[in-house]
Amino acid sequence: MPRVKRGTKRRAARRKVLKQASGYFLTKGKLHRAAQEAVEKALRYAYVGRRRRKRDFRSLWIVRINAAVKKLGLSYSKFMNGLKLAGIELNRKVLAEMAYNDEPAFKALVEKAQAALAQKA
Repeated sequence: MPRVKRGTKRRAARRKVLKQASGYFLTKGKLHRAAQEAVEKALRYAYVGRRRRKRDFRSLWIVRINAAVKKLGLSYSKFMNGLKLAGIELNRKVLAEMAYNDEPAFKALVEKAQAALAQKA
């Protein structure tokens, strides 16, 4: 079996890792092994962070909707249940945006949700 030394491919791989690690503290941006460990850890954090961001935004939207609905005398869970009963399918992102920027339209939605809740009961 022939001997493989991996000349250019190894260099390219190392250069790629060092480029990703440029700007890291001390040897993490200069030495390959330290840089590789730091880059792997950073990529793990980035992967987790992308999923975490979705959670964080959803909870922010819920807080904004809850605050706007509380002003109008309803709880968040009853509001969402009322929307479902009324057949209004808007996601939390849109509802939060409406609560923040378009109060009259949001108030109309709250009234529809209250009417649907009253009709059910």
